[in-house]
Amino acid sequence: MSCDSDPYIFTTDTLPSNLRFLPPLANGHLGWRVYNNIMHMGGVYNGEGGRCHRADVPCPLAVKVELEEPVQHTYSLDTHKGIFIHTLSSASATATQSLYSHRHYPNLMVMEILLERQATSQEPVTVKLVSSFTPQSKDIRFETGPDYRGGSHIQGQTTTAEYPGGSCPTVHLIWTPVPVTLMLPPEHSEARWGFILVAASSLDLAEASFDEGLNLMATGSLRPSHEKAWQELWLQSKVEVTGSESLCKALIGCMFYLLSAFPSIHDTSSSFGGVSPGGLSNGGEGQDYWGHVFWDQDIWMYPGIALFYPKLARAVLEYRVGTIDGAKDNAQKQGYKGLKFPWESAVSGREVCPEDIYGQQEIHINGDVTLAFQHYLYLTEVSCHPMNITTMSMTLCTQTQWPSLVFSLLLNWLNSFSTLRPRNGKQWPNTLRYLLTKSISTTLRHPVKQADTVMLGYPLGLPMSPEVRRNDLEAYEPVTDPHGPAMTWGMFAIGWLELGEAEKAQLLLEKCFNNIQGPFQVWSESSDGSGAVNFLTGMGGFLQAVLFGYTGFRVQKDCLAFSSLLPNDVCELCVRGVNYLGSQMDWLLRKEEVCIILREQEGSPGNTKPCNLQVVLKASGTKIPLTPGQPVTFPREPGYVCKLISAASCWPF
Repeated sequence: MSCDSDPYIFTTDTLPSNLRFLPPLANGHLGWRVYNNIMHMGGVYNGEGGRCHRADVPCPLAVKVELEEPVQHTYSLDTHKGIFIHTLSSASATATQSLYSHRHYPNLMVMEILLERQATSQEPVTVKLVSSFTPQSKDIRFETGPDYRGGSHIQGQTTTAEYPGGSCPTVHLIWTPVPVTLMLPPEHSEARWGFILVAASSLDLAEASFDEGLNLMATGSLRPSHEKAWQELWLQSKVEVTGSESLCKALIGCMFYLLSAFPSIHDTSSSFGGVSPGGLSNGGEGQDYWGHVFWDQDIWMYPGIALFYPKLARAVLEYRVGTIDGAKDNAQKQGYKGLKFPWESAVSGREVCPEDIYGQQEIHINGDVTLAFQHYLYLTEVSCHPMNITTMSMTLCTQTQWPSLVFSLLLNWLNSFSTLRPRNGKQWPNTLRYLLTKSISTTLRHPVKQADTVMLGYPLGLPMSPEVRRNDLEAYEPVTDPHGPAMTWGMFAIGWLELGEAEKAQLLLEKCFNNIQGPFQVWSESSDGSGAVNFLTGMGGFLQAVLFGYTGFRVQKDCLAFSSLLPNDVCELCVRGVNYLGSQMDWLLRKEEVCIILREQEGSPGNTKPCNLQVVLKASGTKIPLTPGQPVTFPREPGYVCKLISAASCWPF
């Protein structure tokens, strides 16, 4: 990448040989990997129990463009705008194909073709549109429906419900038919064509969405409305570094793909189906964890999104609220009271893990979910208002009665977030402290799959001395699988940053680059390219290493703590749009100073009234009020942002 290239645009002249690493295009409701003849819809699964997986939905936009004469190809993913662009340049013409999942209208996907004449000629220019679409699916029984306003229409239901007595989702597809060729007449210098695809759960919604798409095309607003929605997202969050182009590009890719997995910030449908490890573009039968939602969503992906977007954080929590009945059913089946969130979840919240042992024993999922709720409450104080999220938080803390079986230190500490008790009602002894002191004096002899005990310091915040923190890091690093899941080394990096060892942290963080499969910055679960693809879990862990490692951000009950530290090859870190207690802040971190700007408030996300905020520096005791629009700069030292005037507490914890 040249020094003046745009890090938000990923460009290549050849596609990856492994088509799994083509870029996904998603909008929180529809997900598709470029050129694939299969896409997925949020909340549409097929199969019962452990056979449940994202239902394959045929994609009419699975089209490649070809010119008859020799051409030069350029493929670009513009993350500024959320558009994949294929350009074919020949001596006589240039053809440009643009593909996107509409960011504002979630039921809509778009293909646009632009054909431009490059030389004066009386000959027409023709492009071929080679489609791999077939209107069938192994998961959905489709039937042809009546055409609608020139659009083709198929409709069908999945073949098998998630659980006995459950419903089978309905899918309607309406799309602009794609011809075999397009022609630029001799008298024209350029021509444009637009093709829209609508996927919806009802005929009424499908027709209304198709109408909307046609109207947007007619007024020239289809693409601008999509680009505007992405522009709005990026205005609310940016994570950029100066000094390392590869790191900057990796962070942008992580933010783009994670945001693509979430719904629009204007979505009020409450139909969000959660985030699976491979996102909506993946998760078919036997692939990418079947599209199930794990703890990955709550622990790995959620924190980096919640720091900027309270509405998107809330969507994750509302997904969990919507699965309470399934969580109760899981608990009953295992002979317990209260809630047992599934290790692998689809729509109902009932356990859909293909292997019973994990579904029964991975009980730390309750602690993971509770931690996500606590994180949201501390960032927003939204619990001061009556709402179902507050009720859910209290339910987790009072109804969950599970034995604190000690599978690991991580499990035990996570369980403490949900007031766990054995069946007989007696409290278990505090095994955590015992195990913690023993772990540092015991030589580990077994391989560790991924970060576990090192997560006690972050994200769980277990108080411990620097000596214990260091011992855990040193003990676990040599026995952790070097080819394990991608999020692991980000947690080690955060640990070393806490101890002030930035270069040690950076060496570990750089291991994550082995999981980034170019040229489109698509992550694989394992460094050799195997495992889940578009691995959002790994992206979330990597993003946290910078957002909570370099900055030292810690979301606490009464403040947002910070303790910044940058490695040698990073000159500056810019974090824009940090959302705390209804206010947005832009942070600029340098080697020896920190600058914060409190943004002028146009309106508070989630109807939360912003608080007056101040910066408190721990070593000097200096207190600096934050005034909207006025930069505040101070020497680098640990501190925290908190309310300027303390108000009555309304915390449930």
